[in-house]
Amino acid sequence: MKSLKAQGNKFSSAQYQLEVLEKISTGEESLVTRFEDKLQTYGISGLKPAELEIMQVNVGKMCNQTCTHCHVDAGPDRKEIMTRATMQHCLDALRQAPSVHTVDLTGGAPEMNPDLIWFVEEISKLGVKTIVRSNLTILVSNKKYHSYPEFFAKYKVTVIASLPCYTAENTDKQRGNGVFQKSIEALKMLNNVGYGKDETGLELNLVYNPIGASLPPAQDKLQSDYKRILLENFGIEFNSLYTITNLPISRFLEYLLAAGKYEAYMEKLVNSFNPATIDGLMCRNTLSVSWNGKLFDCDFNQMLELPTGNGSPKHISEFNAEKLQERSIVLNQHCYGCTAGAGSSCQGTII
Repeated sequence: MKSLKAQGNKFSSAQYQLEVLEKISTGEESLVTRFEDKLQTYGISGLKPAELEIMQVNVGKMCNQTCTHCHVDAGPDRKEIMTRATMQHCLDALRQAPSVHTVDLTGGAPEMNPDLIWFVEEISKLGVKTIVRSNLTILVSNKKYHSYPEFFAKYKVTVIASLPCYTAENTDKQRGNGVFQKSIEALKMLNNVGYGKDETGLELNLVYNPIGASLPPAQDKLQSDYKRILLENFGIEFNSLYTITNLPISRFLEYLLAAGKYEAYMEKLVNSFNPATIDGLMCRNTLSVSWNGKLFDCDFNQMLELPTGNGSPKHISEFNAEKLQERSIVLNQHCYGCTAGAGSSCQGTII
C-alpha cells in the first residue's frame, strides 16, 4: 500500500482512505472482520442514535500547527473556514433542538476563525454550554490571540486542550519542536484567569493521544501522573485528562502505512473490540457539523466524507431533529477505534 502523500491531492484523499480501510476486510487480503459483521456477532444490527445532546462544530481547518496524528489534516495552508452565515444556521438548529446542552467547537485551531468570538457570544445567549478545543500554542503564537483566555473565562467556556505527554521530548515528537514549552506557557495563562481550579468553575481538560501504534493506557492512572508532574514541575492545574485512541485515518493512517504498521494496528483494534462501549459511543448522542455546514454522525466520518444516511438532512440549514433521529449511523472499519478497550470518544474513555 502506498502512502497518502503519493496521492498528491489531500482534498481527494478521503476516497483513498476508505479504499485502504476496505482493502483489509474484503477479498483475498481480508485480515479483519467488517465492523457491521462484528456487531452482528453480539446481536447488534446496526446503530441508531439516542437523544441528541451535543452539536460538534468544526469551524475551520486552518491551524498554526501540523501534528502527525491530526485526523483533520489541519495546518497553516488550509483555507477552509466556517462563515458567519453557516454559524447562524447552527444557531437556528440549536433553537429547534432543546435536548442539545453542549456545543463543541473544533478545528483546526478554532481561535483562527475570525467569527469565533461572535459565535461563542451568540451560543451563550441560548444557555448552552460551549467547549472550545484548543491546541494551546495558538494562545501564545500571536498577540491577537493573547486575550482569548480572558474571553473564554468571561463566557465560562470549557477549554479542552491537547497535551500528548507531560515531557517535552514526547510532546514535541508528535506536535513539533518547541510545542511543549509553548503549551506550558498557554496553560499558565489559563490558570492565571482561573482555569483548572475547582473553586472557579472554569473547566480545563487535557487530551492525551498515544504517540505510536498503541492503545491509550488507563485514563485514571495517567490523569494522576499528569496532575502530579505538571503541578510539581510547572505549577499547572487542570480538571480532567481524556485519553483518546488514534483512529486510522488521515495523517495517522499515513504514518501507519509508511511505518508498515497498518495491518498490525487494525488487528489490535479488532482484537480489543469491547461491546460494552456501544451504548456510550459519541455518534449516538452527537451531531457533527463540518466547516461548510454538512452533517455527519461523528468527526471521523466527517473527515472520511461519510454523510448522514437514511435520507436524513445533509446540511445544517436543513436541520430536522425528527428526521435525524430516524437515521441509521454510518459505519466503517475505523469504528473499531472507538470500540477498542475502554472505548474512545471526544470526552475520553467510555467505560
